[in-house]
Amino acid sequence: MSNSKREIKNEILKHSTAHILATAVLEMFPETKFGIGPAIEDGFYYDFDLPRTLIPEDLEILEEKMRTIIKSKFPFERQEISIDEALEHFKKLGQNYKVELLEDLKNKNETKVSIYKTDGFVDLCRGPHLDSTDKVNPQAFKLTKISGAYWKGNEKNKQLQRIYGVVFNDKKQLKQYLFQQEEAKKRDHRKLGEELNLFMISEEVGKGLPLWLPNGAFVRKKLEDYMYKIERKNGYDFVYTPILANEKLYQQSGHLAHYNDDMYNPIDIEGENYYLKPMNCPHHHIIYNHNLKSYRDLPIRLSDFSPIHRFERSGVLTGLIRARCFSQNDAHIYCRQDQLKKEIENTLNLFKEVYKDFKIENYWFRLSLPDFKNKEKYGDIKNKEMWGKSAEIARKVLDKSGEKYTEESGEAAFYGPKIDVQIKNVNGKEDTIATMQIDFYMPERFDLEFTNSKGEKERPVIFHRAIMGSFDRFFAFLIEQTGGAFPLWLSPTQVSIVPVSEKFNDYAEEIRQQLFTKDIRVKINNRDESLGKRIREEEKQKVPYILVVGEKEAKEKTVAVRARNEKNKQEIVLLDKFIENILKEIKEKR
Repeated sequence: MSNSKREIKNEILKHSTAHILATAVLEMFPETKFGIGPAIEDGFYYDFDLPRTLIPEDLEILEEKMRTIIKSKFPFERQEISIDEALEHFKKLGQNYKVELLEDLKNKNETKVSIYKTDGFVDLCRGPHLDSTDKVNPQAFKLTKISGAYWKGNEKNKQLQRIYGVVFNDKKQLKQYLFQQEEAKKRDHRKLGEELNLFMISEEVGKGLPLWLPNGAFVRKKLEDYMYKIERKNGYDFVYTPILANEKLYQQSGHLAHYNDDMYNPIDIEGENYYLKPMNCPHHHIIYNHNLKSYRDLPIRLSDFSPIHRFERSGVLTGLIRARCFSQNDAHIYCRQDQLKKEIENTLNLFKEVYKDFKIENYWFRLSLPDFKNKEKYGDIKNKEMWGKSAEIARKVLDKSGEKYTEESGEAAFYGPKIDVQIKNVNGKEDTIATMQIDFYMPERFDLEFTNSKGEKERPVIFHRAIMGSFDRFFAFLIEQTGGAFPLWLSPTQVSIVPVSEKFNDYAEEIRQQLFTKDIRVKINNRDESLGKRIREEEKQKVPYILVVGEKEAKEKTVAVRARNEKNKQEIVLLDKFIENILKEIKEKR
């Protein structure tokens, strides 16, 4: 069976199970008002207006009702009727949300709709569905959680109760999914961020505005230092840009027209509107225009780690993954058209080098192309030929690289095609962690020029790229991929010294001094607790190496080494040899 056919079958299975859930809810609460219940990537959900707030125990009751409905072999009966008939029918049922959906369809000049009946439940639905309820395996579905959801996603509307669920073809698939979800919970960067003292989010500061604690701030600085060094080696110059700008800048760039909903409200400063910076690009274009450029000056590569602010709805905020303030690993390359192919190749190679150092595997690229039918996003595009040419250049580079990639229509930025870096997160979902974008649009809007070899004025091409995406999101990804057990070179504390008793504090301090002078990040845990408890404390903090020292170690100038990945093993090593080994491991980024 092809992937597309399998996906369609899964969609039908998910959506049919959502109708079975709605049938069970109606049986439990006859006065229920129904919202919508689509299939989604991870399963399905249905929104309900209910007489009381649901509790977790309700999910088990609903699951039993669903199994009874499944075993009853009720058919999914489809009927096509006129909009007016449907309006009359759902008004009689008191289903005001369905009535509102029907009125929306009528305003779009729709004349007919389809409805589906399952036992006593009737739904406005396009379908298709399974033939009958017994086609769902009663042991292969689960209701997973309850949440709130505003009707039509609008905060001004009533908040409904949303029930999520998953369904599979067999019980084994469900068991595998639930196991994966439990593992993902353990690796959730928000949970580990708190346990390992990496970052926090305080309501007193504001939603979506992370506070980096010393451990997390250290790792973030290491990420920035790493990228600074590797980008300088690859010909980038660094700039700083302010966190706000006059609205004229964003009018010129087109961001006010295309991204206004994602920008904070303007600040009135001396009668003029200023906006918190949502991205660095416009500022860099102004820097480019600061003085005249010759073809010999190109390519110019500007890199910027300055913070940016975007207004994310509170419902989608997710720790460091979706925040309102973050810093991109951002750069813009200004080059001649004949240099573009080479710059894309260089950037792909830079991606591969960075991801190799961070042991990131199983990623792939996505060539994101425009969908010119979307007039709202791509309506301003005049030079479609240039878009096609730049997409073809990117395609050829990807083909030549031999890297795995897919193509996706409608995912391009409003100013050009892009290459996104895709990976599966700990939940098994596809995520974009970084991007590269080709831009013929902004040079026109900002009147960017250089003098070519004939002495004529010519537009540069802009190549946007963010190797790590944002440092914040990349850090969250690293936390979840490693479970908080960072590689040695990146760990906030690389070595923890645990003296057996206070009699050996002097030797512990002697070791600390030697490690410190070698730029190894070290601490001593000599708290007034038992030896076992102190060792467990350091293990919970996922310290790569714990050194236990007592009388024998002090006398022989050795250390008892407990490696993070070998908890039940302790090896006696000469201190000098341990330092030699750890420095080598740090240098090789093992």
